[in-house]
Amino acid sequence: MEESITAGVDFLQLDVGDAPPGGRADWLAGRLRAAIADGRVPVGARLPASRVLAAELGVSRGVVTEAYQRLTEDGHVVGRGRAGTVVVATPAAVVTRAPASPERVEVFAARPGADVFDALRTAPAELDLTPGVPDLAAFPRAAWLRAERAVLHRLAPADFGYSDPTGTPALRLAVATWLARNRGIRVDPAEVVIAAGVSQALGLLAQVLHDEGVHTVAVEDPGSLGVRQHLRNWRLDTPPVPVDAHGLRVDRLEATHAPAVMLTPAHQFPTGVVLDGDRRRRLLRWAERGGLVIEDDYDAEHRYDRPPVPALRGMLPDRVCYTGSVSKLLAPALRIGWVLVPPRHHAALVAAKRMADLGNAALPQLVLAELMDSGALERHLRLLRRRHVRRRDAMLRAVRDHLPGAVVHGAAAGLHLLVTLPGEVDDVAVAAAALRRGVKVQPLSWHGQRPQPPGLVLGYAANPPGDLDRGLATVAAALREAT
Repeated sequence: MEESITAGVDFLQLDVGDAPPGGRADWLAGRLRAAIADGRVPVGARLPASRVLAAELGVSRGVVTEAYQRLTEDGHVVGRGRAGTVVVATPAAVVTRAPASPERVEVFAARPGADVFDALRTAPAELDLTPGVPDLAAFPRAAWLRAERAVLHRLAPADFGYSDPTGTPALRLAVATWLARNRGIRVDPAEVVIAAGVSQALGLLAQVLHDEGVHTVAVEDPGSLGVRQHLRNWRLDTPPVPVDAHGLRVDRLEATHAPAVMLTPAHQFPTGVVLDGDRRRRLLRWAERGGLVIEDDYDAEHRYDRPPVPALRGMLPDRVCYTGSVSKLLAPALRIGWVLVPPRHHAALVAAKRMADLGNAALPQLVLAELMDSGALERHLRLLRRRHVRRRDAMLRAVRDHLPGAVVHGAAAGLHLLVTLPGEVDDVAVAAAALRRGVKVQPLSWHGQRPQPPGLVLGYAANPPGDLDRGLATVAAALREAT
């Protein structure tokens, strides 16, 4: 039941006299955002009609509608026609910037260890521009609750017991349907294994391959530091294969003599390039000669300025292991992903999953299946694309305004940009200086095994446009300090 906020002269004790000249919409959006954050206007509350609040404040209706629009773009409110403007999410907690301390600098003090992402995630900061963070404020809470109620209504008592370690039949069918419709992959639901995100899927694959005598998996360079950490945790060597403007250098892959390769062909991390047609053909020929491809379909759904590219798995299923998840579509907190493997690896993968955890929690799987089957997930994806384009464009403007000498890569899709920096600057020093100023970024050098040009990997999906501009201004100051 939505709670109604009564409009009147005392609404939030707002005094338009506090607004700066020419900045009334910004001022009102900020006051409303703060009231939502501290609970004075709770989730589910209906804001006053724009004409009513405008009359009470003595401002034009356009001021109020602009403020409401900004909250809508931030994901804090939604317009529901005659039901009004309703609060659906609280802003992320803002940590007040503290003076520089040894703990803040320690994240970048040495070569990144296994806990470096945990350290960066928990480091205090005002803005988080690290990659891989989706728009968490946009999580479809109402749709999730509806799906959850529908699932609980029809569950039998036996459904609360232990389930199949490969995942619930409902979600495996929903994932198979999703992949066929969105990624061009035809797969029997029985082949789908549900995992706790791509991270667990990759760990299970690494375990299976190691047990089968595979001790080397080539990786993209630059490529995800987290991927290398997972593979090395299972004692696999990770020789680097260069990435250029066309994607993975297959000729250099062949020179490594590695039996397997891990790559992100739809939107390479961190450069954002797409594996082009010629490279795809060469890679598939390499696989047909006995190589194994591990495909992380990273950011595949988040495309803006280019048509979708088909998944490699759909072209050569007997030589491609495929992983995906809803971490970037909904939220990492769900820990739901999937993995497909060639038939010869399936039994070993299922055994590894069974021994790892007996299978993912069944209830979230069933709710996700309901979202997929009802079309709610696709509607949510369309909403995200519109929001992400606005934030991507805001990030591009901010880079142009504050880092005029930088070069942007990978803007056509995904949730992050790679920005390479001019000169001989140390990108780790820039990231450390940015953190001291309250902004989190990742240095490109973290993600390379070979020397890379200095650069920063900047996520934009989790922050509204105004924060992105402020964050890039801070990064520019950090760059000046580091040079």
